[in-house]
Amino acid sequence: MRTRPFFAARVEDRINRTLNRRLLRRGWRESISAFVGYGTEEQIRVLARITLLPPSNLGIVQAASAALYRRGWRNFINVARVGSVVTVTVGENTVTAEADRGGYLDVRIKNPGLSPGWHTIQLATESGASTTCDVQVIGPEVDFGIVSDIDDTILSTWLPRPMLAAWNSLILTEQARQAVPGMARLYQRLLAERPGAPIIYVSTGAWNTYPMIHRFMKRHGFPRGAMLLTDWGPTNTGWFRSGPDHKRRALRELARDLPNIQWLLVGDDGQHDPDLYGEFAALQPEHVRGIAIRELTAVEASLAHGIRVADMEERWYPDTAPEVRGPDGDALGDRLAQL
Repeated sequence: MRTRPFFAARVEDRINRTLNRRLLRRGWRESISAFVGYGTEEQIRVLARITLLPPSNLGIVQAASAALYRRGWRNFINVARVGSVVTVTVGENTVTAEADRGGYLDVRIKNPGLSPGWHTIQLATESGASTTCDVQVIGPEVDFGIVSDIDDTILSTWLPRPMLAAWNSLILTEQARQAVPGMARLYQRLLAERPGAPIIYVSTGAWNTYPMIHRFMKRHGFPRGAMLLTDWGPTNTGWFRSGPDHKRRALRELARDLPNIQWLLVGDDGQHDPDLYGEFAALQPEHVRGIAIRELTAVEASLAHGIRVADMEERWYPDTAPEVRGPDGDALGDRLAQL
């Protein structure tokens, strides 16, 4: 069996190592971008990325303004810090872990005693960079949660059409992005009815867009929750990562990490969500409470590989979970209430 990484991945690794050496000599410094984590009373999952930033003379106000109003393409301009050693501090307990070839940290550590609810933990590198990370600990009595797609489910991106997707992702400012009507209200209501229940956002989007998505969610009132995104670029086996495989893996990991929870799976009919959710419901029915699919508009649907909304019908998976469909969060909420 071939074990050597794909040549494009080897080239990328060599470029990153060379950049790391040269930029560190020029005074660039490590920076930690922490992502929201989740866990149980047994273990927690910590997610972050370490990159290199240049020395900057910008003041705090100017830097904050530049970050908030930057165009989308700037999210993709960064340098991964390969192999950085990170210390994770939870209370009086510390664990060290190493960032991967893309600078990402994805580690599960034993919970030293954090009770159910939201907590803040500390991350630090050997060079002195540090930050905090929010982690939601889910109690053993919680048996409901939401898994939500992002693009065209809560955020209108016109993703199925490549040119418009590139325009929305790389050119538009954050304030130009629109929320799908009613989705924030739906999530707020469902979680308010079930205190302590988590919401996990799973998307094929790049981790580079995490800060933008996080601010978008906060601005439009979406509940706080962990995001499971992906890293664009070469892998050990090919040029690009598989979006469907990323979602399959994320769902399997959630079933393993949070075995007591039955999920409401929310997505849209513009790509693979109905099939992926149906597949997961058939394979692990004990982890699926229901499926809610946002129907794209006629124009959006026509761009989504010619799929027409009228061709897609609500389905009941044998011995598993019901599926409901609607054009927005309010319609989905009404149909879920009827079940």
